[in-house]
Amino acid sequence: MPSHPPRRALVVIDVQNEYFEGGGLPIEHPPIGGTLPNVTRAMDAARAAGVPVVVVQHHAPPGAPLFQADSPAGQLHPDIAGRPRDHLVTKSFPSVFTGTDFGAWLQARGIDTLTVAGYMTHNCDASTVFEAMHRGLAVEFLADASGALPYANAAGRASAEEIHRVFCVVFHSNFAAVASTADWIEALRTGQPLPRDNVLASNQRGRQAA
Repeated sequence: MPSHPPRRALVVIDVQNEYFEGGGLPIEHPPIGGTLPNVTRAMDAARAAGVPVVVVQHHAPPGAPLFQADSPAGQLHPDIAGRPRDHLVTKSFPSVFTGTDFGAWLQARGIDTLTVAGYMTHNCDASTVFEAMHRGLAVEFLADASGALPYANAAGRASAEEIHRVFCVVFHSNFAAVASTADWIEALRTGQPLPRDNVLASNQRGRQAA
């Protein structure tokens, strides 16, 4: 955690029409009707505070069933596309860092704290959170400005609520400070970092609760 006030950037990941009603991967938890307004609140607050905003758009290879660059479902949601941004990243892997100029862009601006919002908690958000932490960045994750899907496959079944909750608990134990959008906006106002927990304390509390 930096000793000076955080030099933040907000990264808004893949808020594209695929994740909304009529798209191929509708977000279920938290409900997208609540998380989208929090994403836009975070963008507006960042702009007002002079925090750079990076918007990310995922493009799949031609012929893939989702995230086609020339399809309406592959486009940014209008509420995101219509807002000011400092940088646009187009990616084809889950992590925003992979195959893009994102890492170099952050480094050139002296960013030491990355705030993650957008979709999906357990896929592109998680990949970006983990890689950012491994690159030495402090990471913040806006739990009410992100969301998950339910899954069922040969490994088992998990609801969207379970996936989102478990990833948030794991993030906060080691990888990122998990916070609400309101708490993050207050941290912007005061110039303070958001604290994360640690593996040992998280495990001890978990064992006590069990």
